[in-house]
Amino acid sequence: MAFTNKVIAITGASSGIALALAHHLAEQGARLSLADIAVEPLNKLADELRASGTDVLATPLDVSSSSAVDAWVTATVTHFGRLDGAANIAGIGMDFSSVEDTPDEIWHRVIAVNLSGVMFCVRAQVRVMQRGASIVNATSLAGIRGRPGLGAYVCAKHGVVGLTRTVAKEVGERGIRVNAVAPGPIETPMLQALLDSTPSASSGQTTSTYSTLPLKRKGQAEEVARIFAFLLSDESSYTTGAVMTVDGGASA
Repeated sequence: MAFTNKVIAITGASSGIALALAHHLAEQGARLSLADIAVEPLNKLADELRASGTDVLATPLDVSSSSAVDAWVTATVTHFGRLDGAANIAGIGMDFSSVEDTPDEIWHRVIAVNLSGVMFCVRAQVRVMQRGASIVNATSLAGIRGRPGLGAYVCAKHGVVGLTRTVAKEVGERGIRVNAVAPGPIETPMLQALLDSTPSASSGQTTSTYSTLPLKRKGQAEEVARIFAFLLSDESSYTTGAVMTVDGGASA
């Protein structure tokens, strides 16, 4: 199998795309270091995977803490002996608010988790990775285009794109690849929370995207997980600094 004995770290592992990726990589023989701030679902996932024979390290983690991220990556290498790949998917949801109405606390929290959290993970990961390793960061359709009413989220996800492309150039000569995946509307708890939120003029403009997709449907977490897996694998050995859209044609 493509990931037999490879050590892969995943943040946000207990739900959505990251959860689908954890199951997919486990089926492909990977050894997994899983992290999430939600302890109970994280432990449930770890128990399920261990029962099927997967070597799993499960760590409660708030990615907005650089010291906690450093400790997690250190514990991963201590447990497994190395780190071959990482999928940085942890993030928090979106609240509809124009930029002029965005409270300081919302701005700081979204940036702290969705951008700084990715930077802390990437920084710790490249410090311990060897030639042939791969990092894949989660950005979004909101990371490559403007989205009314989602200013903090959009800025954070655009930042992930810039971070990905910059680090890809910094570590390329070491044989480490860094890419990003930009999902569109995917059926996940985060998207459902967005759709269930209080309607507003800006939310109407944003969610109208979902009814005008060329493929005429929302995507499934498993469909995005397979793209993450491709970029983590040796099958994408000449791909770095790329942002792959998985959005049903929304950005076409």
